[in-house]
Amino acid sequence: MRSTTRASALALGGSAVVAGLSLLAFPALAGAQVRPSPGSTRGIARAVFVQTNAKTGNQILAYSRSSSGTLAFVHAYNTGGRGARAAGAVVDPLASQGSLYYDPTGALLIAVNAGSNTISTFRVHGDVLRNRQVVGAGDFPVSITSHGRLVYVLDGGGRGAVRGYVAAKGGLEPIAGSERTLGLDPDATPRYLNTPGQVGFTPDGARLVVTTKANGSDIDVFGVRPSGRLSKAAVKTVSAEPVPFGFVFDPRGRLVVTEAGIGDVSTYAIHANGSAAHISTKPNGQAAPCWVASVGGWYYVDNAGSGDVSAYEVSSSGKASLIAANGGIAATTDTGPTDLAGSSNGKFVYVEAGGTGAVDEFAVNANGTLSSLGSITGLSGTGIEGIVAS
Repeated sequence: MRSTTRASALALGGSAVVAGLSLLAFPALAGAQVRPSPGSTRGIARAVFVQTNAKTGNQILAYSRSSSGTLAFVHAYNTGGRGARAAGAVVDPLASQGSLYYDPTGALLIAVNAGSNTISTFRVHGDVLRNRQVVGAGDFPVSITSHGRLVYVLDGGGRGAVRGYVAAKGGLEPIAGSERTLGLDPDATPRYLNTPGQVGFTPDGARLVVTTKANGSDIDVFGVRPSGRLSKAAVKTVSAEPVPFGFVFDPRGRLVVTEAGIGDVSTYAIHANGSAAHISTKPNGQAAPCWVASVGGWYYVDNAGSGDVSAYEVSSSGKASLIAANGGIAATTDTGPTDLAGSSNGKFVYVEAGGTGAVDEFAVNANGTLSSLGSITGLSGTGIEGIVAS
């Protein structure tokens, strides 16, 4: 069901997870899988995948993308696991970035099943998923990354941990001795603010980066050995501002991080010794900026507490700044925007709105602003978290 009527943005009082939201059930996705439509796209590009994160049975919803950027539902794939919600979380149940991960080189889609402590992998054929595999993944997996044949998963339970896998012909195989704990305080509350935020490889694959959010406000960097295992301990750098959450890398390999504590984006250079050297910080004046995506040369940040998207530029020297138009606001969204993804051609952005159970569709304008294309609605009650686009 498509609706072009967008709910007005609702400020959530400085934090997206403070206000209580009533979520409606969405029974249409329960039970047996849906047969793909005869006209579904089979090419490599033009697909968007959304993770329901439903506690009763996690699913990946496949949408075909038209040339104009609008989405059409194609298929619901069971992951073989269950979703979950971190204690205290409202619009962002997993309180993380990267819970659904797509590797276009290997045509591999990986989803977390935080409620059953597993991950699920699929082979991607356009908007069709095949060859599902379910693998154990520690305690409350929340984020995934890969580089080449290496895959690492971030566990948000207990003291936090990362663990590695290698992609083999038969699927993912655990790397013996790859687990590294993060040493977080397992009793820190509220829980959703004290689980780790994201895991990601540096572009060269030489280091693995983890953000710890309020549980230390650290950027942890592990060295990656030829065996696929990590250095015994991470080099920890306290973030420039509190609660480092989501991140991406710019074309020069610098880290672009959202810091939700005061509401900003900071940039860092990752050195060979694992330290993160601060370059710049730019507040956006919005509430709860947590998720970031690099699309078409812009850096889009979802502000869960403000119901909008900020757009940033990063200069050749690594300095972050807001786009000149609209005071840096690229677009308003439905309530509680969380994860977002951009199409591989850089023309479209898709935003999950956890407060209303919607996926908002946008076209990227030449000045970095976004134009609404409509919304996919009806996902309330599933606890959506995780989105990728090809």
